[in-house]
Amino acid sequence: MARYLTRNRLRRIYKWGGFPVSHDRKLKTDEYDDKKKKALVQWFARVGEVPPNKLKLLGREPHPQEIFYYEGPTCEDEIDVESILNTVQVHQSTLSYWMATPTTPRTPRHATPSIPSRSLPARQPGSALEEARARLHVSSVPESLPCREQEFQDIYNFVESKVMDGTGGCMYISGVPGTGKTATVHEVIRSLQRASDADDVPAFNFIEINGMKMTDPHQAYVQILQKLTGQKATPDHAAALLEKRFSHAGPKKESTVLLVDELDLLWTRKQNVMYNLFDWPTRRHGRLVVLTIANTMDLPERIMINRVASRLGLTRMSFQPYSFKQLQQIIMSRLNKVKAFEEDALQLVSRKVAALSGDARRCLDICRRATEICEHTSLDPGAPGLVGMSHVMQALDEMFSSAYVTAIRCASVQEQLFLRSVLMEFRRLGLEEATFQQVLVQHQALCRVEGLQPPSVSEALAACQRLGACRLLLLEPSRLGVLQRVRLNVSQDDVLYALKAE
Repeated sequence: MARYLTRNRLRRIYKWGGFPVSHDRKLKTDEYDDKKKKALVQWFARVGEVPPNKLKLLGREPHPQEIFYYEGPTCEDEIDVESILNTVQVHQSTLSYWMATPTTPRTPRHATPSIPSRSLPARQPGSALEEARARLHVSSVPESLPCREQEFQDIYNFVESKVMDGTGGCMYISGVPGTGKTATVHEVIRSLQRASDADDVPAFNFIEINGMKMTDPHQAYVQILQKLTGQKATPDHAAALLEKRFSHAGPKKESTVLLVDELDLLWTRKQNVMYNLFDWPTRRHGRLVVLTIANTMDLPERIMINRVASRLGLTRMSFQPYSFKQLQQIIMSRLNKVKAFEEDALQLVSRKVAALSGDARRCLDICRRATEICEHTSLDPGAPGLVGMSHVMQALDEMFSSAYVTAIRCASVQEQLFLRSVLMEFRRLGLEEATFQQVLVQHQALCRVEGLQPPSVSEALAACQRLGACRLLLLEPSRLGVLQRVRLNVSQDDVLYALKAE
């Protein structure tokens, strides 16, 4: 078969494709004008001119004299006849009927994997212990919130009065973790929304933000604006739009109730975020009600300017830790007549937790662990007995006698502050790893909040090294100093419990 070589030989191949060549195809020449003649040609490439990565697609060793048909945008099928030098012979044995370009796999229409539907209903608890364990889980929604009736009524009256009058205001809600602050506020909002549906209370907008879910405090402006209007903007632009919205009157403007949870994490050096959150409700036409939740009771006096603290001083709500009787009542309300615990066992758990922290969530965790221990130690798995004192004591030992918890409690003040700074930085980044330099910024800011002298770099580095020697922290073996990476070697819950139980 005759083919032609041209002066413009193909030297490099970038894109491969096409189909096998027909052997009976003949060279065609046409006269496009009186001066130049064009020829319709085909292009081929020798084995040596094919890139090695393309030859691997063959799946075999090519013949040294094998050639490949080439078709691509870099080669023109129509060339000047003057560029043809001579003819060449192409035999069928040396011509490869192979497409050099691999086919791209087609994307399936439904790329998102789906979870198969449940063919059988979820298994119901087979015993009283199983049902008690499910009800004692912290994610289980209780039928009521006992022991917080007075706090519920105070918050309800505050929000209701502001919405009814069309005015603004702010309430600072504080208390140690696990005392029902967030759950009580959510129940207040649900009750007000039901009253609004019944036309007993004017309609209002409810917005909730959480400082723990933000990588930067200034993201609060972005989330508030987006949830209020659906508009997306940069933090500075969002702050300006919110300032304008809460400063000017609007036609038929509804009240807005804003819940700010984990307010402690919105701390900035200039305090502009917190200042705006508490200043906007004082605007005449703002019609903004702000409910803030924090773990620190005296946060306004510690880190805010005086005029903001004075505004917050009018309306405050403090959630005290639960007493042992209240904790016992909470557990009984969760169990709801399910007989799974001995009375003395429940009383022991309630008294122990109340003496340490008063955290209801920790109390539920201990009771849930006690039910597991009771099931595992029962002689007759088919008919397990009640959770007794021995089961509770073993669960308490697991929770409160951990070597890590003891080591954290025995650490120095600066070492404990450094651990708190590690948790704060992890929450800010959304990761479980940070550099020492990043943690140091949080550590120095936390010392100012606590009214202590911020440590120097060498002092903070020494505290970090001591925590690493105790294996409370995992430190990157590096000579980078402040750039070394820091990780926790214990769970964040254990650190929080050990630090907040003091």
